[in-house]
Amino acid sequence: MAPLDARRSVPPKQLGEPGPDHPTLLRLLESAVRVPDHGKRVPFRFLSFRGDARHAFGERLAARSRERDPEASEAVIEKDRTRFSHAPLVVAVIGRFGPDEKIPESERFSTASCVCFALLQAAQALGYGAIWLTGWLAYDPEVARWLGLADDERVVGYIHIGTPKLDAPERERPDPRELLTQWPPA
Repeated sequence: MAPLDARRSVPPKQLGEPGPDHPTLLRLLESAVRVPDHGKRVPFRFLSFRGDARHAFGERLAARSRERDPEASEAVIEKDRTRFSHAPLVVAVIGRFGPDEKIPESERFSTASCVCFALLQAAQALGYGAIWLTGWLAYDPEVARWLGLADDERVVGYIHIGTPKLDAPERERPDPRELLTQWPPA
């Protein structure tokens, strides 16, 4: 249980080179896809950002941020410009949620969410740091268009992966004893 209990989110600014190379990314994804998937729908796919693509995407985000809020401060615009510049690899987990007579969208969303978490765990298992983020860019229709998302797709998470520059601090976790109750049959 030690690796599971040691999992931490590493802020993007604390992620640097080296990041996973392509074969290592594929290995991470092999583990990440081993999630519950009712009906074997595979309601997810991946989109990766590396190198200059991260910076180009950041420039688009900065411009879009200014479009969305012409009064945005320069600090807000700069945050959007550099969002993808810190970690050497960002993987967008794209959920696919078209009509399905048997498997509700909520279950398919849960599967895609599990992929995000499994990717975090896989990255940490290989010595990388990672964090799962969304933010406005996960919900913006213009960003969805740039990403080539179909009408039935949406971003479930942006997973930033790299080598931690420092040990991520532990944060307070809930006590499961306070969250657990037992259902009484009578």
